[in-house]
Amino acid sequence: MQGPPRRSESARSPTLETLVVFVAVFGAQSLVGLVSQSLATGLFVLAPPVEARPWTLLVSVYAHASVGHLVSNAAVLVLVGFAVERVTTRWRFHAFFATVGMAAGLAQVVVSGVVGPANAVLGASGAVFGLLGYLLAGNAVTGAVLRRLPLGERGRLALLVAFALGVTLLTARPGVALVAHFTGFVLGGLAGRAHLLRTGVET
Repeated sequence: MQGPPRRSESARSPTLETLVVFVAVFGAQSLVGLVSQSLATGLFVLAPPVEARPWTLLVSVYAHASVGHLVSNAAVLVLVGFAVERVTTRWRFHAFFATVGMAAGLAQVVVSGVVGPANAVLGASGAVFGLLGYLLAGNAVTGAVLRRLPLGERGRLALLVAFALGVTLLTARPGVALVAHFTGFVLGGLAGRAHLLRTGVET
């Protein structure tokens, strides 16, 4: 005898839920921008001093500067998100995405302020790079390769940082938050090596 049918996995997919949040936040940005672009910037963009508008630390992760910006982040999210969500829960996925995204955005603001004028930042690329780093560092193939290399733990960490730097430089172009990309990838890689999101049951 069978129980009641389960909801489809796609209906509970944190990747799809995140995409919905992207669209909803961008819609809210666009509506506010019709009234006042400066108000939209103040509500959705992470900019110094961060403590003046602390909510933007989270909101800016899901906000985007344009339709193209949203689509590019959404495309990479789809490529890596479905793979990562298979080894974790919805809430771990969302908590990881938000936490890494906030850390990456904050790093961009702080580091840019140290070397020059502090940058304002918005977008999910730091969080998406976190998922990418997790996927690459946390899979069995990567683990097997690293175990074969004559490296200690520090050597593996250095290799992760070097790889993160290489991946980050591939995205280099004017206006791109490279510090956020690098931070997200490193945090994701470290979490992947620790299997932080794994629940013990993979499907």
